[in-house]
Amino acid sequence: MTILTIEELASQLQPNQAIAGLDLGTKTIGISVSDLGRRIATPREVIKRVKFGIDAVTLLAVAEKERISAFVIGLPVNMDGSEGPRCQATRAFVRNMVEKTPLPFVYWDERLSTVAAERVLIEMDVSRKKRAERIDSAAASFILQGALDRLASLARDGASAD
Repeated sequence: MTILTIEELASQLQPNQAIAGLDLGTKTIGISVSDLGRRIATPREVIKRVKFGIDAVTLLAVAEKERISAFVIGLPVNMDGSEGPRCQATRAFVRNMVEKTPLPFVYWDERLSTVAAERVLIEMDVSRKKRAERIDSAAASFILQGALDRLASLARDGASAD
């Protein structure tokens, strides 16, 4: 397993490979998966966290089922750009995944992704109870969509440089 920048991932991805977005919480892991063209992020069921070993097996089973080629994981940076305990926990989770999978991880600044996801769910008139169930996967979709948009921009820039 490797930790890559989004630019490094762009240079390594092959056509028709899906990637997953992750929103790592203390109780759940929100998951979103791209289409094979890597244009649209679609939320999936959340993983209820138990302990790392079980969480890793569950996450990798989803990755295998969805034929994932890389993970984009939200890095919960503070609004001032500093990294607090939640960033440390996310980095520790990724470090622990090193021995579990060859799939690369990309950190993605997730500031305000949960806020944006909640706004969309409210606009969709989703009840408070259902919002609580869906918020982590919706946040994972915001994280992944940001990365997909960046990958598309890098592809356009690369094509125009040729």
